[in-house]
Amino acid sequence: MITTDFVHGSPCMLDVGVPDVPAAASFYGAVLGWDYEPMGEDVEGGMFRKDGKMVAGLGKLTEEGARPAWMIYYTVDDADATTRAVEAGGGTVRVAPMDIEQWGRMAQYSDPLGGQFAVWQPGESKGVDLVDAPGSLCWTELYTSDAAGSRRFYGDVFGWQFSDMPMPGDEGTYTLITPAGQPEERMHGGLLEAGEDALSLAGGRPYWHPVFAVPDCDAAVAQVNGNGGTVQMGPVDAEGVGRMALCLDPFKADFVLLTPTEG
Repeated sequence: MITTDFVHGSPCMLDVGVPDVPAAASFYGAVLGWDYEPMGEDVEGGMFRKDGKMVAGLGKLTEEGARPAWMIYYTVDDADATTRAVEAGGGTVRVAPMDIEQWGRMAQYSDPLGGQFAVWQPGESKGVDLVDAPGSLCWTELYTSDAAGSRRFYGDVFGWQFSDMPMPGDEGTYTLITPAGQPEERMHGGLLEAGEDALSLAGGRPYWHPVFAVPDCDAAVAQVNGNGGTVQMGPVDAEGVGRMALCLDPFKADFVLLTPTEG
């Protein structure tokens, strides 16, 4: 489970970059019950809140050629040291470590195959206020063309612990991710070796996406379809996990909706 007592290597923040901020705010408000709080007149973006608690960020997509997508940030003790580890492992620095006023220090990277992710060295802000609850982040997931290579890279960068489980129907192996030195109950995500079709969304590159907990997956999917989004898979029942659907917002940023199995 993801918790808000963030440790090194655990997901702590996320934001989505889109070409139309008001439209995205309306979409996610309908699907996840989020309230949008603009940053100000000079900034095209702001924060999403659920029951008054910050759950995610929203910003205008400005990078030329970039696709609308969610960016997941992982807590690190030292963003500069993490940058050196990324480079040593064959990754690319997209945004060098920089201070965000007194709030913290951030950097963004691509893994050796092009999967994008980010880190946050906390200052006054530790990250989002709500996780593992309806309308908030409950899991992170990487689709990659090279599971073994991804394990090596992210293991070296974050010190993650990995464990494997078979996929239903002999459809491969799913690798579970836990922060270094933490018990299995702090497991926060997984990675899956995916075929060309699954990676087409990112032009064949690996990509991370968030999983959001919802009280009723089918009802949330109806809101996706009714507000300009699309559903790529589901809703389906996953034994021991819950009822889930892989969705795209109106700009084709991907995310998963999950009603977890009780207990």
